[in-house]
Amino acid sequence: MATLPVMRQPPIRPALEAIPTYKPGKPPAARDGMPTYKLSSNENPYPPLPGVLEAVSGAASQFNRYPDMAASALYDAIAERFQVPVADLAVATGSVAVLYHLLQAICTDGDEVVYAWRSFEAYPIAVQMTGAAGIQVPLADGARHDLDAMARAITDRTRAVLVCTPNNPTGPAVTEAELRDFVAHVPPEVVVVVDEAYREFVRDPAVGDGSDLYRERSNVVVLRTFSKAYGLAGLRVGFAIAPARLAQAIRKVSLPFGVSQVAQAAAIASLRAEDELFKRVEALVGERTRVLDGLLESGWDVPDSQANFVWLPLGDHTVGFAAACDDAGIAVRPFPGDGARVTIGEIEANDIFLRAAAQWQAAH
Repeated sequence: MATLPVMRQPPIRPALEAIPTYKPGKPPAARDGMPTYKLSSNENPYPPLPGVLEAVSGAASQFNRYPDMAASALYDAIAERFQVPVADLAVATGSVAVLYHLLQAICTDGDEVVYAWRSFEAYPIAVQMTGAAGIQVPLADGARHDLDAMARAITDRTRAVLVCTPNNPTGPAVTEAELRDFVAHVPPEVVVVVDEAYREFVRDPAVGDGSDLYRERSNVVVLRTFSKAYGLAGLRVGFAIAPARLAQAIRKVSLPFGVSQVAQAAAIASLRAEDELFKRVEALVGERTRVLDGLLESGWDVPDSQANFVWLPLGDHTVGFAAACDDAGIAVRPFPGDGARVTIGEIEANDIFLRAAAQWQAAH
């Protein structure tokens, strides 16, 4: 019997074998006669802001045309809102895409990128895609960034340090004093990325705004997004505020026509509706306080959250807790072996979560 020839295949970069796969939050399983809620992806539970649907409808009537690759109107709107030059901005399909582009622009094989862990799940992927190595620094007590340890982890191979504040998935934010002291110890040739995807939810007066440091330093890049507070998660718009040289580098490697015309129109309309936005954010912050208080009353030891989610450090019980929540009609985001992140959602969803958490705590 003839032996079949071995089929040769196109090679794939060996580095991809070590890159983890991003795991999105799952929707809840359907339950007969029971409402279910998705609290696994940090989505805004509110409908689009006033004027956004109208803007989207108008832009959608011309999606047979390519979007404005320069995103001129969007750049102008962001520049006016944040009082920065257009040259210091770079937009992409979500702040995570901006980060990918930035690291592609500054990193190569043998380089290093320092970040806290656990932090945003996309960081290891974004770093390793460039050929650089991720240097993970464990969180300190209270699920907070250990900035002193992160500063000590910087070497002559470090190209960037990522500071997620508030930290996803644990919730605490870095104070202005902490961030300023940290940046002062980072060499000027190392980029400090201040990832502020949840900045609108911060209420701790000790927490500053990363854009203040960007104005003072030539190596600070601030990431923002329209996916969370602004409620445009399905349209994917994020941006960097960065020194012009770095912003230009991000733009140079960005995907052509990446941000659709519909997304550009929605982001501009959302900026115009910020009065309503901040009312909604305030309501979510109020719910966050209620949820945190409820968890503490049930005996949970949870870190302070300045984002639109809470973190339960469950360790080896994480998967079991997530299953119990799913049985109750809510999907949470488990990180096996570490804990569960739970988005602040509709009042009804938060009530179900609090009951499930109280029952779990009482039984364990």
